[in-house]
Amino acid sequence: MAPAGNRLGQALTAYAVSMPASHAEKRSPDPGSTVGASVSALHDTHAWHPGSWRSHDASQQPEWPDTSALDEVLDHLSSLPALVHAAETDRLSRALAAASAGRAFLLQAGDCSESFSEFSARSIETRLRVILQMAVVLTYGAGLPVIKVGRIAGQFAKPRSAPTEIVGGHELPSFRGHMVNSEQPDERSRIPDATRLLAAYHQSAATLNLLRAFAGGGFADLRQVHAWNLEFVQRSTEGDSYDRLASEIDRALRFMAACGIELATEETLHHVEIWTSHEALLLDYEEALVRRDSLTRAWYGSSGHLLWVGERTRQADGAHVEFLRGIANPVAAKIGPSSTPDEVIALCDRLDPDYRPGRLTLITRLGVKNVERALPPIVQAVSDSGHPVVWACDPMHGNTFAAADGRKTRRFDDIIDEIRGFFTVHRDLGTFPGGIHIELTGDDVTECLGGAANVGEEHLRLRYTTTCDPRLNARQAIDLAFQVADLLAGAK
Repeated sequence: MAPAGNRLGQALTAYAVSMPASHAEKRSPDPGSTVGASVSALHDTHAWHPGSWRSHDASQQPEWPDTSALDEVLDHLSSLPALVHAAETDRLSRALAAASAGRAFLLQAGDCSESFSEFSARSIETRLRVILQMAVVLTYGAGLPVIKVGRIAGQFAKPRSAPTEIVGGHELPSFRGHMVNSEQPDERSRIPDATRLLAAYHQSAATLNLLRAFAGGGFADLRQVHAWNLEFVQRSTEGDSYDRLASEIDRALRFMAACGIELATEETLHHVEIWTSHEALLLDYEEALVRRDSLTRAWYGSSGHLLWVGERTRQADGAHVEFLRGIANPVAAKIGPSSTPDEVIALCDRLDPDYRPGRLTLITRLGVKNVERALPPIVQAVSDSGHPVVWACDPMHGNTFAAADGRKTRRFDDIIDEIRGFFTVHRDLGTFPGGIHIELTGDDVTECLGGAANVGEEHLRLRYTTTCDPRLNARQAIDLAFQVADLLAGAK
């Protein structure tokens, strides 16, 4: 890391990246900014409309048994208020444009799959605490603004590799996330239920209300940096490291106050902006929540600020890419180990035809064994193409395996090593490693192996609560943030 004095000044300056709406709007956009407008123009040229995806192959869609009930739900969703708004979404595009140029870092983190049954203010607060802690560690260690994007308020659906699965010796329809069906192991619970789309909308709205309240109501005040430490983290090595960092920030704030700086009026120290994201998997739902901006006439996906297409649905001529190409939101695509440079370039051309900074994030999920082999030709090809993408690393999905008892898990060391490989490739090619994409929870779960908590396979049964894939607990997430901060400081 850089010397402490330099880090303090850099970190306090960088904290302003999450400026709240009333202040961010005071800044002029970059000269020549085309946020919204260029995608709006694309509609006229390529005849895009919110339902144009229906003429393309759409994989991973549920087989709804009652189409009239589905139509009724979709009509209702179409009449409901937008969950997120164009001005918020455009601010994220501008922040991501900075990341594409190496002037900011993306932290995209949250639950694997949100749950109807575990929804509470406490669960949202604990996840937000971990994200804020990670962001402070990264900002302080590297002196770069950290863009905080949650896998939250919409991540209710999951793609599946097969339409059925074996549960307790019985073959059942696959659990596709609470937006579609229930994880309960019986035939009736696994039937897709369109009313769950409405439940997902309302839970997302409530989650966004809480996030906005926490982000702007004092909870995210930098002077509360000690209070973000969760109780079970405080009693750990990671908690001690975080407390030492928080104490340095406290001292810096006291120094600034002693110098006559009126901290109470420095709004950027008291508020952050938390953006939301999810995989745009269920296209009926996404279409129902498309809204047109009254000023720019651009179309926005109002279900979340950043929407992404997954490894199973990233076909350049497929329905999911067709949907994402026409909305003005920043969008992302997952890139797996089978991806070829030509496929990725086709995806870039489809999703970012205007070569607009901040428009497209490529999230590589290659696995620790593949990253240093598979990533270089893809990065080189995209770099040569001129597409100004944000490069982010998802070190989770390529490193999943089944433990002896059948539970899915991941090794913390594999996760860290894939991130190291990601940074190594970008260092060698002269490109910027612009972000990480992490599945985590604020709870003291035992789902991923290793880390300072030294979770072993024998511990998985103790606190394994995920509805789908294994997540880092708070201690593991903060440990990861310190290690990534070191890598990021060296990459600047």
